[in-house]
Amino acid sequence: METPPPLEPGSTVAVCRPATVPVAGGYPDHLVELGFDRLRSFDLDPVALDSLSADKQELYDHPERRARELERAFRDPDIDGVIAAIGGDDQIRILKHLDPGAIAENPTRFYGTSDNTSFAAFCRAQGLVSFYGGTLFTDVCEPGGLNDYTREYLERAFFDDSLGELREADRFSDEDLDWHDPANLEQSPAYESSDGRRWHGSDKVEGRTWGGCLEVLATHLMADSYVPEETAGSVLLLETSEELPAASVVRRVLRGLGERGALDVGAVLVGRAKARGFGSERTPEERTAYRERQREAVVETVREYGDAVVVTDVEFGHARPTAPIPIGGRCVVDPATETLRFE
Repeated sequence: METPPPLEPGSTVAVCRPATVPVAGGYPDHLVELGFDRLRSFDLDPVALDSLSADKQELYDHPERRARELERAFRDPDIDGVIAAIGGDDQIRILKHLDPGAIAENPTRFYGTSDNTSFAAFCRAQGLVSFYGGTLFTDVCEPGGLNDYTREYLERAFFDDSLGELREADRFSDEDLDWHDPANLEQSPAYESSDGRRWHGSDKVEGRTWGGCLEVLATHLMADSYVPEETAGSVLLLETSEELPAASVVRRVLRGLGERGALDVGAVLVGRAKARGFGSERTPEERTAYRERQREAVVETVREYGDAVVVTDVEFGHARPTAPIPIGGRCVVDPATETLRFE
């Protein structure tokens, strides 16, 4: 596996939408402007690719155009990194249109979460590490300003050779604020104190990561698309989206992985579950109970198929703060010291 060269001050980063949904509305100009201003605060030079402002239906109808755009960005010697503006639910459709050589032969740092799990899986299959995090609208445009944790790990993922140790955050938030109202981007979401990660298992594990968003991974399982053939001793990353799947859904997807033989992993790292969203407001007690059911679903199902170390409530995915986790990179999971290190 190859980790693309880190960015440097002044590097050009291309911003695009390699994933979409046909029903999605547009994204306000003030959100894009905020994201670009935040990237400039890292001394990066963001440029918008055509997909960023494309009509939503046209974008959906032409996955091949999104594939060509990614290829051009990777081939362009003046572009040092590619950042997904947002996720979606159809990115798997672009994979059959991609030229593997265009990606593998032009190692470029890619950042994106959620539906960008698909392109991350494609990159991994070509021997290229990508970063599960750093999505423009959801991570870089964090309401109320980038908190110190997010900024620290964005800087590492942008400019360092490796992410290093992923320390625990002392607080978290899964509150959504409507970004169509500019005032919401000026205020911070409500944060809660974190009880820390939960560790299950005692063996130290060193392996390469794969995975991402559970709902997207389920689609890849059904399509038999870019699921690693060799998973023994690896580190599986899992997190759930704003769709807020029930624990029964989590169990079903993991059971499919287990029956496939893909839960012979050394460790499973689980992003802190988002427990509320637009139209799904819950009381603090309901959110706590939802997260606990999610944890139980993962730990119990993984245990049916092996003795992998399971660590829950890790800082990646759809709850804040997040760190861009390398997919395809090497991870050291040490229960004795309760540390996670990405090398």
